[in-house]
Amino acid sequence: MTRYLEREVGQQVLQAMRTFPVVVVSGLRQSGKTTFLREDPALRDRRYVTLDDLEMLEQARRDPNAFVEGDEPITIDEAQRCPELLLAIKRAVDRQRRKGHFVLSGSANFLLLKSISESLAGRAIYLTMHPLSRRELAEQTKSKPYLVELFETGRLPKPRKFAPVSDADVLTGGMPPVALELVGDASLWVKGYEQTYLERDVRELSQVADLMAFRRVLQLAALRSGRIGNESEIGREAKLASSTTGRYLDLLEVSFVLSRLPPFLRSRQQRLVKTPKLYLSDSGLASHMLGIGDIKSASQERMRGPLYETYVAQNLRAILDRHMFGSELGFWNVQGRNEVDFIISQPRAAVALEVKSAARFDQSDLAGLQAFGASTSGVRALVLGYQGTEAISLGESMYAVPLGLLLS
Repeated sequence: MTRYLEREVGQQVLQAMRTFPVVVVSGLRQSGKTTFLREDPALRDRRYVTLDDLEMLEQARRDPNAFVEGDEPITIDEAQRCPELLLAIKRAVDRQRRKGHFVLSGSANFLLLKSISESLAGRAIYLTMHPLSRRELAEQTKSKPYLVELFETGRLPKPRKFAPVSDADVLTGGMPPVALELVGDASLWVKGYEQTYLERDVRELSQVADLMAFRRVLQLAALRSGRIGNESEIGREAKLASSTTGRYLDLLEVSFVLSRLPPFLRSRQQRLVKTPKLYLSDSGLASHMLGIGDIKSASQERMRGPLYETYVAQNLRAILDRHMFGSELGFWNVQGRNEVDFIISQPRAAVALEVKSAARFDQSDLAGLQAFGASTSGVRALVLGYQGTEAISLGESMYAVPLGLLLS
């Protein structure tokens, strides 16, 4: 039996259960939600039911009020499969407000699902489980992240041991069955994952008449992971109307397969790009969907940078959601001139991060960071994340930091 790895979201859930009667944990299918709900020390002694069990699902649909009655705290996995259950939970909470009584999970964002009209406003908090991060795989979740220390002080934290990010890390990603080597053939597993997602999840979430067209949009989104997500361009290549393309991209986002990274627009610059960037939620999923097994080969070199960016994005989200809850993640791009891959911001502070998948860099790699620093107030640090071995200062508030250290 595989040993349980503590997840970053665990402490968030525990804290939320002390305040809210309903805690909702959503995330990409197979990201580890069920294992977390059943094995985490704060949750494993609760009553657990899953609506993947058709008998349980039928009971919930037949009499949702009776399904949620009782004094025993209850965890309901895949709760989005029975939207009427949320209204019954709302009634139960309004009758008796018991902190942490309901923990729900789902492979879809409840707040964005049109089939769910009850948001449980004021009664619930919504948290996200991401694919396994480097910190989780290395069992470092009890330590403060290096990135958080850097954000708080604007200076390089004390040196610490770290493992460098490898091409294998990026190509593997953080889906537990693949990252923990629980499957013999990762490519075959991803193929089955995609098939299950298309044939079951998509049909449950929305009326998609043409699954082949939807799959084309999914593959085009994977091809653009780490790049500006121009819906009309994707629609032209998929031979779909822009409205249909937009709906399919929304569906990918609702089911956590895709995320949109918004632009950071608080700089004093003209011609800032305002279209979001697209990221698949897992770099391993993206690489397998694109048939990429070696990003050192000349034929795949153009995807090396975007896949590294995708890997960094999924790790950043896991760190920020747990340790800088309420902060914003975006990107900065002045059309035709300068760009920065990631901007981590709070109301009066920001850290800019440019990702480089090589061990060497030159002055041109710093141009976007310098332009951002010159045009934006409240910048605490300008960081080039690279594949070198040591963190170094490049001048006032500018640093080059190994990616493995930055994500530790």
